[in-house]
Order: sequence, then C-alpha cells, then structure tokens
Amino acid sequence: MARRTVLRIIDRLNVGGPALHAVLTSRDLDRTRWRTVLMIGSVEPGEADMSYLLDGLDLEVIKIPSLGRELRPAADLSTAWQVLSAMRRLKPDVVHTHKSKAGAIGRLAAVAARVPVRVHTYHGHVFSGYFGPRKTAAFLAIERTLARVTSKLIALTDSLVDELSGTYRIAPPEKFQVVPLGLDLQKFADAAAAGSDGSLRRELGVGAEVKLVGIVGRMVPVKDHATFVAAAAALRQRRPEVQVVFVGGGELEADVKAAASAAGLDGFAHFLGWRRDTERIYPALDAVALSSVNEGTPVTLIEAMAAGVPVASTAVGGVAELLAEGQRGELAPAGQPLELAAAIERALLPSARARATGLAAEIVERYGVSRLVRDLDVLYDRLLSTPR
Repeated sequence: MARRTVLRIIDRLNVGGPALHAVLTSRDLDRTRWRTVLMIGSVEPGEADMSYLLDGLDLEVIKIPSLGRELRPAADLSTAWQVLSAMRRLKPDVVHTHKSKAGAIGRLAAVAARVPVRVHTYHGHVFSGYFGPRKTAAFLAIERTLARVTSKLIALTDSLVDELSGTYRIAPPEKFQVVPLGLDLQKFADAAAAGSDGSLRRELGVGAEVKLVGIVGRMVPVKDHATFVAAAAALRQRRPEVQVVFVGGGELEADVKAAASAAGLDGFAHFLGWRRDTERIYPALDAVALSSVNEGTPVTLIEAMAAGVPVASTAVGGVAELLAEGQRGELAPAGQPLELAAAIERALLPSARARATGLAAEIVERYGVSRLVRDLDVLYDRLLSTPR
C-alpha cells in the first residue's frame, strides 16, 4: 500500500507538552506507512523556544512564521492562505492540529482543501484561568463550530473529555477519543537507574542533608507559582532542611523571585532558568511539585515519575487522573498553600520515594512515545477506512 500523508500543524514550538508531542509523533510515526510533514509557526518574544527538538532530525518541516500564538486578524488571513496553499500542494490524507490557533486555521483550511480526515488534539484548554468572560465565550463558540467539521477530537485524559464535553459542551462525548500523552521517557528512567551524580548539589552548594523540592515549568499565571512559594515558606517552618529549586522562566519570573524573597526564602531558593539537562536534575530532587490552577497532563510530573521522583500537585485538569486520585502521588486543592505544603511533606516521606521508584517502569510504558504512535497509527487507519 502506498504511504499516506499526515500534515501535523502546531502554532509554535514553545516550551511545553504540545511541542514535545508534535515533534516526537512526527519523528516516530511509522515511515513505511506514513509520510509526516510538520508545520510550525514562530514563538512569541519572551517565550522559551524548543525548536532545538528538530536539530538533527530527518523530518519534513514547513515553517510559517506568522502561525504564532497571538491573534492578528490581517496577518492571520495571509497565514490561512499559506496553510491552504501548502495543503493543496501536499494533498494530505490526514490533517492533525494542536493548540487553539493552529487548530482553527488548520481545520478550516483542511475543509477548504477537502482533506478527508481532520483531527484535533486538546492538550488542555483555555476556558479557565486564562481570559476574561467575553474572550472565553468567544473561544467556546469558535471551538464548538470547529468541532462540527472535525473527524475526531483527541483529549489526553477521561477527565478532560468530561470537561470539554460536559462542562463546556464542545461536542458530544462520542466525538472524542482519549489518547494519553506520549514522551521520550527512557532517558529519565536511565538517569534514575544510574542515580544522581551529585553535580546539581555541588552546583547549588548544598549537602546531602538538604531536601530539594523542585518546580519545573513556565512562570505564567496559570502555573500559580505564588502558591508554591507560599507553600515552600510554610514547609520550611516545619522542615528547615528543605530548599526549593525553580527550573524555567517566563513573564512572571521577576515576580516569582520577588515573592520568594518576600517569603524569606533568600538563600533557600535556587533559580536555574531554562535547562535542557532535566534528566540530570530530576534524580537529584527529593520531590517535584506543581501548583497550577489549570492543566491538561503535565509533562513535568510524568518526567519526574519516570525518574522515580515523588510528586505533589494541585488536583486540577488531568492531574488527579495521572496520579490515580492520590495513589501515584500527593494531591492538594488549587490555591491552598498550606494544603500544598502538607502534600509536599508527604511526598518527602521514605514511603513516597519507595512508591515512586516502584512506579517508574509503569509510567515509562504508559506514557512513552512508542505507545502514543501506536495509538495514532490505529486511529488514522480507522478514520480513513470509515465512510464519510
């Protein structure tokens, strides 16, 4: 059988799960059966760029710089025309879009180009914690309309389907399929098996007696680092050996540093900025925390769990499902620093470390990229063989 073409579209390769997902699936989908073309835009000023993921890959990439995050009506018309022109040239069998703007432009262009199968992945949603009521209502109306011209909507978790279908009424449940996130996790498992080499503690100037609690990710409002800072300050009152490690950056970085200082964490909070060596960092941490007010399936928790590190998180979005309602990690309500501090303290117990170590292999299998590409291969085949 001749290879069929998948055009995967994402607005930009900024730091986060969607960029990893788009690149890894484009890289690993069976090339004997599928020709995969990846279409990307440009990151916005101030965003951390993960375009380095493409370095050294034998991958067809189409770059349309204006296919970025921000809505720019005049420029977006030109962008839509460029996307449509590319589709008419490529004649893809499947168009698979990721994130809101690429999802809108890509699906509309796919309809105009008569692409037989149109798939969109929700890595989370922007209907809570991002915009005001009017803008949120506009986005909901757009997504409900686009859902009608989409062959299949993918969500990362059952709970996300419940939200999108039940709470926000994007589409009926049968229009969705759950395809869990898939990541390149073996490097984290290998690093955990080798154990920490002590280099991070030497870099930070701390001894083995210090308990390091890390938070990894973008410093943006939805991640609510303020709650983590307050939780860390409360935790240090009971556990003075605890110090915190911030990995990442973003628009609120100065605010987070100021909050840490105001909370009395000077000398006990370490800001590492964006790092590409997280497989070295995770094994050196005693726990990893997340304080978000809205999430899909957080990459940082999956990576930490693959490295055998205990985790504590707010119970938002797909987190409770990822942590099996507290059986794989510790949960706390969003926006409650004292509750999060208690969850982190539980994650620092020896029993939590033993549980995390025992779960690592299961996490690598359940959330590995090999499983993800198998799922997509089957889904694309089924959709293409279904009468339309």
